Amino acid sequence: MESTFRHFFDNYIEIWRSSSLVEFKKLMSTEYKAREVSDGSIVDFGYEESILGWEQGFNFVIENNAEWELKEVTIIPLNDKENMAIISAALIINGKRLESSNLFMQTFKLVEENNWMLVRSYIEAGIPLSKMGNLLTRQ
Repeated sequence: MESTFRHFFDNYIEIWRSSSLVEFKKLMSTEYKAREVSDGSIVDFGYEESILGWEQGFNFVIENNAEWELKEVTIIPLNDKENMAIISAALIINGKRLESSNLFMQTFKLVEENNWMLVRSYIEAGIPLSKMGNLLTRQ
């Protein structure tokens, strides 16, 4: 399971970095559920709302010639068929990192042999870089 997840996860990160909505959608369960916290406001949403959000984010990156700075913080096996990945995500525009970052706790589920899907997320959005500590310097 570990090697199939690693392969999937590395591909997932590359698809995210390339801002490919078509490919990203293939990695998400249509039963996906998420919670995002931004400035203390909590929003729960599902697959359709998430796709709209990723589309806006990916379009912003493409239109502004920006790039994603994605850092794998850790991967936690939750059970035999689920892994949680914690990822910090920041944007770089014109060589400058934006002043805030998002922290994603994303749960992936093995739905068929060697087929992983993103099934849930918890996102802390808009964290000031000064509060991220050493997460931004980890590789």
